[in-house]
Amino acid sequence: MKRVLIFLVLMLTACAPQADLSTPAVTLIPYATHTPGPLPTGPVGLVTASAALPSPTPFVYTVGQGDTMGGIALKFGVSLADLQAANPEVSPNSMSVGQALKIPSDPANPSGEPTPMPAPFTVKQITCYPSADGGMWCFVLAHNDFSDVLENVSAQVTLAAGANGNSLASQTAWLPLNILPPNTSLPMAVFFAPPIPADAKPQVQILTAIKLLPGDARYLSATIQNLLVQVDWNRHSAQVSGGIFLPAESKAAASVWVAATAYDELDRVVGVRRWAGGGIQPGTSLPFTLTVSSLGGRVTRVEVAVEARP
Repeated sequence: MKRVLIFLVLMLTACAPQADLSTPAVTLIPYATHTPGPLPTGPVGLVTASAALPSPTPFVYTVGQGDTMGGIALKFGVSLADLQAANPEVSPNSMSVGQALKIPSDPANPSGEPTPMPAPFTVKQITCYPSADGGMWCFVLAHNDFSDVLENVSAQVTLAAGANGNSLASQTAWLPLNILPPNTSLPMAVFFAPPIPADAKPQVQILTAIKLLPGDARYLSATIQNLLVQVDWNRHSAQVSGGIFLPAESKAAASVWVAATAYDELDRVVGVRRWAGGGIQPGTSLPFTLTVSSLGGRVTRVEVAVEARP
């Protein structure tokens, strides 16, 4: 089985222009909530799968290269008949890459979570930052403690406010990459549009995490070379650049993603940014440049990960 290799780099140098995360430039208000590090019982706001959260988002799987209807059913632990019944408009013999499939849920499940149990991973921290326009960013830092690569890692984030903890909004948060490699941390991120009170508190429930099946060739080995991280003078943004290298023995990559995660002095996630590119031939590299901005405190380190797909 080909193993997925992700290159993680922690670097810090000096001086680059500041840019926003992935939204129009706004004045950011530092706002730190909840536990900045892991606790034995998990961070404040993490709830069990048995707890019903309001208006959960139905789980949808995106068909990837080499996927079959039977393989998807096996991956999620559902019967092929149930999967076909949930997607009557999809022909098993003519699925296309990027097509959305609905994963059937238990009709008796009042909260609507997906039927398959998520593969285990650790939620290390839950942190939210209000924006000047009245919205709110939330980051849920996931860590894979195991030797298996995880795919489709997601969690539902619900914001509550007031003395009674009234629910304000609920959305699904996703990783910046499709996978969470072994011994790796990546943040699931979600933005809540205004109006959101600055004192809103998040509740997080894990929705999905799937172990890659043996022999899964949908991801290629790739590394980052000549990485350079330049931090702005006020440490509220960092410019990341380098080259994505594909080994000579690899298949060609049709698309690649680079994810950069910024942390502050308390080791809290303060920003994340994904760069998308494609078209790398074996034995060659593709240059990239991106800027990751802080939504909270000063940037003290940046972690970088890469994913390549044929």
